[in-house]
Amino acid sequence: MNGIEGARERRVRTGGIDLCVAELGDPADPTVVLVHGYPDSKEVWSEVAARLAGRFHVVLYDVRGHGRSTAPKPLRGGFTLAKLTDDFLAVVDAVSPDRPVHLVGHDWGSVQSWEFATVGRTEGRIASFTSMSGPSLDHFGHWINARVRRPTPRRVGQLLGQGAKSWYVYLLHTPALPELAWRGPLGKAWPGILQRAEKLPAGDYPTSSLPSDAAHGAWLYRDNVRARLRRPREDAYAHAPVQLITPLGDAFLSERLYDDLERWVPRLTRRTLPDKHWIPRTRPDQVAAWIEEFVGSVEDGPESQPKPTDRHAQRFAGQLVLVTGAGSGIGRATAFAFAEAGARVVAVDRDAEAAARTAELSRLIGAAEAWAETADVSDEQAMEKLAEKVHREYGVLDVLVNNAGIGLSGSFFTTTTEDWRRVLDVNLWGVIHGCRLFGARMADRAQGGHIVNVASAAAYQPSRALPAYSTSKAAVLMLSECLRAELAGRRIGVTAICPGFINTNITSTARFTGVDEAEQRRRQQRSARLYGMRNYPPEKVASAILEAVEHNRAVVPVTPEARGARVLSRLAPGVLRRIARVEPKL
Repeated sequence: MNGIEGARERRVRTGGIDLCVAELGDPADPTVVLVHGYPDSKEVWSEVAARLAGRFHVVLYDVRGHGRSTAPKPLRGGFTLAKLTDDFLAVVDAVSPDRPVHLVGHDWGSVQSWEFATVGRTEGRIASFTSMSGPSLDHFGHWINARVRRPTPRRVGQLLGQGAKSWYVYLLHTPALPELAWRGPLGKAWPGILQRAEKLPAGDYPTSSLPSDAAHGAWLYRDNVRARLRRPREDAYAHAPVQLITPLGDAFLSERLYDDLERWVPRLTRRTLPDKHWIPRTRPDQVAAWIEEFVGSVEDGPESQPKPTDRHAQRFAGQLVLVTGAGSGIGRATAFAFAEAGARVVAVDRDAEAAARTAELSRLIGAAEAWAETADVSDEQAMEKLAEKVHREYGVLDVLVNNAGIGLSGSFFTTTTEDWRRVLDVNLWGVIHGCRLFGARMADRAQGGHIVNVASAAAYQPSRALPAYSTSKAAVLMLSECLRAELAGRRIGVTAICPGFINTNITSTARFTGVDEAEQRRRQQRSARLYGMRNYPPEKVASAILEAVEHNRAVVPVTPEARGARVLSRLAPGVLRRIARVEPKL
């Protein structure tokens, strides 16, 4: 039998139909109402609801004609936005008569919730609204009209692009055909289609009521879309704070639909996810975390509501990010960059004091939370203990940055076995340990993520002075490419970052083989001066890392020399080989 595990169910009578309403959590807590889309039932929210129930009174209901709610008779005219608003008010009056509710909608649940959040008769009953994958039909109508009236090439492209994505809307307006398809072969094939196209995990969704839900739900489109797009309301202003969560890979909706949303929503918080349409099923952890944060901020008062900050905040706010080698240099700059974007940061370094300082500054900069952990990435047991603690106390990572590394310079014949072992243990095995221990949990969670491995331009630029270092970084680059191929089907991106000459303290701590201690110190000081004169700051590498994660880039050379060497490695490798013969003057 369909239903939400552990939920209390009741029937709410409205407009001649019965709505099936499920509740989780303590009714004394703030109420969050989850409204499902097409062709779904309330079970699409089961994973999100379970994660919210510890803090909120969570309410889910089957929209009329779906799941265990009854359908209007006749169907035509029974699914108008006005009648859906009646249903919503009946539900909230039953489950939260004395307090406004926090509204969350996905797909057509979001479309109708935009109506709830903008009409006058619901004002005072909605404390906040979180929208996913479903625009206001009024806003959509004005978006179309603006592009028809001023048809620049860019705007025409946007219209054509969204028109192509909306192919299914035209089909749903055809008489009888959608009903026949859903009650026949499409209804049987739909679960498999979703699992293949959207990478949806198996579970309690979709339910056995899918064929009739989809057949009835066709009237959502027929009763509302054409009429509202032709004559969009002029007063469709939100009367509550709105959080917009946009999956960037949505096959049905262009993110450009929301370009003008600030016109209609005075208090808007934007979030983006690198995923497809059904994020309540594919990303329940992130969706629940953003709902919890947003609802909590509204409950705590206007002064605690999210403020526009870093340009990456809509992508990384609230995400859990771990950075190794975070005590200084690129690692510290990367931790700070994610902190400015509102992420939760785990700063890892073998220097406990340096890690603690990074975590402390990350909190001051804007991290939602920040913790310091001590570990030597080359120590497998230490990394296993770190992974166990992180997963137990903080959760599964959204982003892993394997940054820790050491430098070593000298000819191949002066590089000892111990030198090789140390460089490979940190630069290569440290990355392997991170990818294996944290990446495996990302894959098991099946909600996506990203791994960043900091390699070097030395990965593809040979040098007679860097045989061990270059070998370790070349291995990191190839490991990243292989892992990217393996994890692509699990929505986990892998990026190799290849900086060039960056002004960090790795130059003053790098070792030189075949020289005494005095010469070692002299070369370290000279290298530090040369890199200081180059003065390419680690903050630019950190910015490149965030951009690479946001756009899921495979290999990112950062500095001009790194980009130039990358081009030569592909087009003129002989040139690089000749450069490699030059003996550096230190």
